[in-house]
Amino acid sequence: MDVGAVAAALRAAGVADGYYWIDGVHEPAPTPPDFVYLRRVDGAEGGEGGEWEVGTYERGVHQPLARYADESAACAHLLRQLT
Repeated sequence: MDVGAVAAALRAAGVADGYYWIDGVHEPAPTPPDFVYLRRVDGAEGGEGGEWEVGTYERGVHQPLARYADESAACAHLLRQLT
């Protein structure tokens, strides 16, 4: 599963748009005050690659829950959090 597929799965499951944010794929406007997110973060050396982070955004602060080297695993985590 990739970020496009997880966004489609969340829509199909009826998850409200404001409950989640997927960088570059699903970025609701206006920005909700709190949501579960999936974003790509730079690798330790700031180069290509990097990891995928799943977390919550509350009160203006990103709170990471988990990081994955694999996009599919991160998407599965997001899907489990919201369905």
